Amino acid sequence: MAKEKENQVDSRAFTEECNTVLAAVSDALYAIGGKWKLMIIIAMARGNKRFTEIQRQVNGISARVLSSELKELELNGFIIKKVSVGYPVSIEYELLPYSHTLEELVGAMTRWGMQHRQKIKSEMAAGGKSSGKR
Repeated sequence: MAKEKENQVDSRAFTEECNTVLAAVSDALYAIGGKWKLMIIIAMARGNKRFTEIQRQVNGISARVLSSELKELELNGFIIKKVSVGYPVSIEYELLPYSHTLEELVGAMTRWGMQHRQKIKSEMAAGGKSSGKR
């Protein structure tokens, strides 16, 4: 009986820990998930500040999608839109200090992406079957 109760407590703690992890990952994916947000932040971190510069750097993104993603990044506190008055009006986007909290994540994703790409290439060269895209 005591063993059964102990297992219930362990199971409940495991479930709570799992729910905590799932909620945290869900929050992260909400803020930076999707195909474009991290790509935009990376392009901006490398000096692209104007809308057309960012669009040119992030291959395949449409102006409508870029505009929407920039608004979401601004709402989540990663960037700020700066409008300078005058003629012509100049609009630039700037990374806020909060965006630097993503550096470790971007580094880990970069390393994993390179490793994964090499794995797929090696498997393809060896004639192995893979479900990967590249």
